[in-house]
Formats: sequence, C-alpha cells, structure tokens
Amino acid sequence: MNTTTHLRKNHKKITLQKLSIVSIVIGFLCAFLAVSLKHLTEHYEEILFHKATVNWIFFIIFPVFGLSVIYLLRHYLFKKKENKGIKEIFESTGSPTKKIPVYKIPSHFFNGLLTVVFGGSTGIEVSTVVASAAIGSVAQQKENVFKRHKTELICAGIAAGITALFSSPIAGMLFAFEVISKKVTKTFALTTGLSVAIAYAFILILDEKPLFEVSIATWHLHAFPYFLLLGVLAGANSVYLTKCVLYIKGRFTKIDNHATKIIIGSVIISASLLLFPQLYGEGYHAVKTLFASSESVVLTTSFVLTMIGILFLKPIITSITLASGGDGGVFAPSMFIGAFLGLLVATVLNTFFDANVIPLNFMIIGMAAMLSASIHAPFTALFLICGLINDYTLFFPILIVCLVSKTTAQLIYPYTVYTYQPKPIN
Repeated sequence: MNTTTHLRKNHKKITLQKLSIVSIVIGFLCAFLAVSLKHLTEHYEEILFHKATVNWIFFIIFPVFGLSVIYLLRHYLFKKKENKGIKEIFESTGSPTKKIPVYKIPSHFFNGLLTVVFGGSTGIEVSTVVASAAIGSVAQQKENVFKRHKTELICAGIAAGITALFSSPIAGMLFAFEVISKKVTKTFALTTGLSVAIAYAFILILDEKPLFEVSIATWHLHAFPYFLLLGVLAGANSVYLTKCVLYIKGRFTKIDNHATKIIIGSVIISASLLLFPQLYGEGYHAVKTLFASSESVVLTTSFVLTMIGILFLKPIITSITLASGGDGGVFAPSMFIGAFLGLLVATVLNTFFDANVIPLNFMIIGMAAMLSASIHAPFTALFLICGLINDYTLFFPILIVCLVSKTTAQLIYPYTVYTYQPKPIN
C-alpha cells in the first residue's frame, strides 16, 4: 500500500514538473507570436492606411486584394478550411478527440495580419487567441500525460497571448476562465499562472508600451448616473453588433461562390471606408485621434452624423469582413464602438444637460462596457482596458458599468457570437 501511494505521488510530481515546463514554453511562444503579430500589424496598417488617405483609390484596391490573398492562402496552403475563430477552441475543449491542428497557427497569424492591414474592419485579437490556443493544443498532443489536461494547456496559450497583446496578466487569466474554461482547477492555476508570468516577463524585457497613452486625472461622483446610462447603451449596442455578425454570416454562408463573396464584401467595405476612413482596420488610429481631441470636441451636425454613421456602419462592415473571408473577431470592433459611443454620450450630456462630465473618461469606460457586453466577460474587460491604458484610476466605475452593460446585453439577447448555436435544420 505504501509502495503504491509512493508511486502515485512520484507520478503526480513528475506530471506537475512536465506541465510546468511545457507551460513555460507555451507562455514564451505565445507571447512571441502575439507581440510579433501586433507590431507587424501596427507597422503595415499605418503605412497602407496613409497611402489610402493620400490616394482614395487604395480604399477600393486594398480590401479586394486582401480578401483574395487570404482566400488563396486558405485554398492552397491551409487545407481549404475556413477559420471559425473562438468556436474552434470550444469545439476542441468540448470534445476529447477534437484537436486544433498545427496549421491553425500560421493560418490565423497571416490571415489576421492580412485582414487588418488591407482595411478589413476587425482586429488581430481573436486571431492571436486561436493561434495561441493552437500552440497549447499542439503541446498537449506530444505526451500521453498531457492529454487529460488539454483544456488547461489551451487556456495557458490563450492567457499568454492576451497578456502579451494587452500588457495585462490578470486579463489573460480572466479571459481564459470567463470565456473558455468556466472553471478553475489546480492544474488550470498552475499552467495559466506560469504561462502568463513568462509572457508578462517577456513584454517587460521588451519594454512594451501601452497601446493608448492617456492621462486620467480623476472622475466625479456626479457623473455616476451617466456612467450607468452609458452601460445600458453599450449593452444595447453590443447586441446590435452580435446580431449583425450572426445575421450577415448566415446570409453569406448561402453564397457558394467564393469570388462572389469577396466581390460583395470588398465593395461594401470599400464604400464604407470612402465614407468613413476611421473604419479602416482595427480603428485604433481613429481612437487615438479622438483621445487627443476629446476635450475640444464641439457638438455640430457634422460631428453627430459622423458618430451615428460610424456606430451604425461599424458592426455591419465588421460582419461583412468576417463573412467574406477575413480573419478576426469582435474584440477590436467592440472597443472601437465603445470609444465613439462614449464620446458621443459625453458630448451630448455636456451640450444639452450641462453635465460637466469628462469625455475621455466616457471613452475609456465605453470601451470596457462594449467589450464586457459583447463577450459577456466583465472582469476581463475591466483589467484589459486598465492594462491598455496602464491606469487604474477608473477601476471602480469601469467595474460597475461593465456589470451593467453585460446584464443589459444578456436581458436583450442571451448569446454572444461565441456562444450562439444555430438551430438544426429539420
């Protein structure tokens, strides 16, 4: 009996050691992938967007070129299989036999990059998440002892990828828990903790800067009811985004010809970009511009029409990008919409109700609220946005508004783009 107990303890110790080593490797590889994809995307998106603003013809050329190259890569290099985004992860973690194949790493990396830099109105976050998950999935296939810890190793990859993208280890762990795993075990804590620690150490060594460099002085208690209003509006807008993605993807699946999908998609994307260049790619360039000018914004007819047009079109053009073959998800679109919504609400309140609120605060809280409502993960959104700006001054109002926006979204529509399951056709 003592011998059996000793053998079990020894086996458990060896298993934990192996899991620790593989988690460290996963953390480094996923962080390296995420940082590489982020910088490549920022670099080439800035160049190509500038070209398009100088010569409008590129707003027409870039989307059709990007979607065509993605299709050719998918058809000839990546086994003719479309990327399903985070649903690929759910399919893998929900089945003992289903794996995320190794080719999904370059597939999501290159397709995500090409989608955004050529004007597709989405972001690289979901591409990074799935590619990181694939690294974790491949790792669990290498030894029999890892096979029963597939979900934990996939979550380790995802958590490291999110940490590297947003400089927030807590957001990485919370996203892996709130969206993917839904439960915490000792193995989950070990694998994600180690991978996140390595990923965070990696970006500290590289001296990665926050995506948005803003200065938040304070927030005022009298603005709290208005924050709650923003939370409700963000919840409603997130449902609009979700339903747009589900509806438009459903319509495009009925089109058998890929060339037709690309042509329809690129025409709509190009027309939208010509109207509102702010919709190009992730849209973070537009958000940075708004951050810089938020205090000096004046409520004019032109401003209102631009804001309403962008809030209306962004979910549609994001859905079109994804449905016509682009790679990405709702992370960046949600934050983009939240920033524009927050600025519009603050400007209206200050102009018509003399609310004396701080527009910058509303933009940041709006970003968190939209993300929380879109993925039903309020704590992930809280730490992710605080990590993005490297400031926790708005921690409490962001927390409350994220809970309000998520609750509002769930009351209106209980699904996200990740959790919705189409009804089977009889």
